[in-house]
Amino acid sequence: MRTLFFGTPAFAVPSLDALAKTTEVVGVVCQPDRPTGRGLILAPPPVKVRAEALGIPVVQPTKLRTGEFAAWVREQDAELALVVAYGRILPRDVLDATRKGFLNVHASLLPKYRGAAPITWAVVEGEKETGITLMLLDEGMDTGDMLDVARVPIGPDETAGELSDVLATVGADLVRARLGPFARGELRRVPQDGALATVAPMLEKKDGLLDWSASAQRLHDRVRGLSPWPGAFCRLRGKTLKVLATRCTGLERAEGRSAQPGAVVVADKSRVLVACGAEGRETLELLRVQLEGKKPVTASEWVSGRGVREGDLLGAT
Repeated sequence: MRTLFFGTPAFAVPSLDALAKTTEVVGVVCQPDRPTGRGLILAPPPVKVRAEALGIPVVQPTKLRTGEFAAWVREQDAELALVVAYGRILPRDVLDATRKGFLNVHASLLPKYRGAAPITWAVVEGEKETGITLMLLDEGMDTGDMLDVARVPIGPDETAGELSDVLATVGADLVRARLGPFARGELRRVPQDGALATVAPMLEKKDGLLDWSASAQRLHDRVRGLSPWPGAFCRLRGKTLKVLATRCTGLERAEGRSAQPGAVVVADKSRVLVACGAEGRETLELLRVQLEGKKPVTASEWVSGRGVREGDLLGAT
């Protein structure tokens, strides 16, 4: 079976491998190379690197709506296309350019978390479960009919990066298991209930700013949900402090005492606790941090290096 693959980041690579093992992938489509690092050197996306290693031709179109790209897709004479985190919405003429349409591996339990960052927002929102939805693409944003679902639990301390690795493998397994039945017309199409839909918008750096008036659980979920990118942060003595890892103790402050949210209430070699929640009656334990211009350190190293002390105030400015 002749197929095409559309994808860009590392998350999509296992699904490309699965497709290449079960079909003849005649072309891979990914986003253009992007400048990265301090030197802003152009770097190819992970899918391009893997496709070239597999000997599959790669195209990186900058425009999808001129008609030329749809003509290229038709010329490949593919039975179907598989899309995994490609990063752009495909127009109708492209979607109609294969014989059996475009399948999509989406990293959520649709219709929840439609959009660009479903893994991150599921963790940030404290979900206990997510998964992979295999679906048909239409012109909307993750609105097409569903074909199958694989459910995955989210651990209480699991980061978005860790969960992404798990879901990438689950997505590839679903491709291997369900691509053949789909091609034979054996999978039932299930329309999504739009009334239950939620969105997972593209991430921005500002999404990482911590509001210490939120509960300890909400803060912990935001820290792990925004790991590894864009990362959670706040300000300390005029500098940016990245909060890399936390622990939600589930304990209120002794005797119900209140403190200003963001105040460091304990800073010793065993732990660093920050007041949070309504009137600062809860605490969040900081496990690993990185101050602007410094290397990442554990909480005990931070205290030993006199980088933090009781009474410090973590804030937004």
